[in-house]
Amino acid sequence: MYELIQVGEKTYYINCPAKIGIYRINESDVCLIDSGNDKEAGKKVQKILEAHHWKLSMIINTHSHADHIGGNSLLQQRLECPAYSAGIDKSFIQNPVLEPSFLYGGYPCKELRNKFLMAQASTISELTEEVLPEGLEMIRLDGHSFSMVGLKTSDDVWFLADCLTSSNIIKKYHVSFLYDVNKYLETLVKVENLQGKLFIPAHAEPTDNIKELVDINRNKIFEIIELIKKTCKEPKCFEDILKNIFDNFQLTMDFTQYVLVGSTVRSYLSYLHDKGELEVEFKDNKLLWLAGS
Repeated sequence: MYELIQVGEKTYYINCPAKIGIYRINESDVCLIDSGNDKEAGKKVQKILEAHHWKLSMIINTHSHADHIGGNSLLQQRLECPAYSAGIDKSFIQNPVLEPSFLYGGYPCKELRNKFLMAQASTISELTEEVLPEGLEMIRLDGHSFSMVGLKTSDDVWFLADCLTSSNIIKKYHVSFLYDVNKYLETLVKVENLQGKLFIPAHAEPTDNIKELVDINRNKIFEIIELIKKTCKEPKCFEDILKNIFDNFQLTMDFTQYVLVGSTVRSYLSYLHDKGELEVEFKDNKLLWLAGS
């Protein structure tokens, strides 16, 4: 774990739970693509940089989830490097309590104020094409978060953040976190048409054939959609829908899974309602969802 792997003349990744990219800007300066899940990850990244006599010039955060930004604070304190992220995700990195608050829909109770959902705050600037080092390109990969980006290096290597999940993780957990189902499906089309020598998702093995993994992720989305529509053949409240999904996939609920899967299920409900495939009604002071006829 935390092994440095070179995949191009200037391109490396650190093999860890959420893969970290390193792009060598010149002989001495490097750019980090995400920073790991906590300060311990940051320490390990620093050791790798020091072992290669590399100076960390900047951190690019693909999005604001804690397992991608957790090393920011320590690295910025020790190495005084700037960090960048795009859009709404930038605000979440600056104000980490927004993440559990957003997921829960109110002030997060103590069980949700944990490092898995809430990283240490870090100083962050807006990520634009102008601030990218020469040799890096970025694209938006919306759907998993508000404004996630992917990055392509001059070695024709794509870092795809969390837009795809490995087949093993999907088989184990089934429901991957999504903010916007429609945008995510559009991102899958975008990703399967990308050209590159190597594709590195944060939570899957690098591959030179991204289309197979896209299909696996897309098929799971459609499976969940059909399960929700089947569940809602009779009017169901959100909690009953959520319970049915946990039961169907034999998942175990705790506070973290409740908000992650629960928020995602709400996104599916919104998607299907906007498409006219789910109707809503208020009865006995309950919001009920019903599959359209």
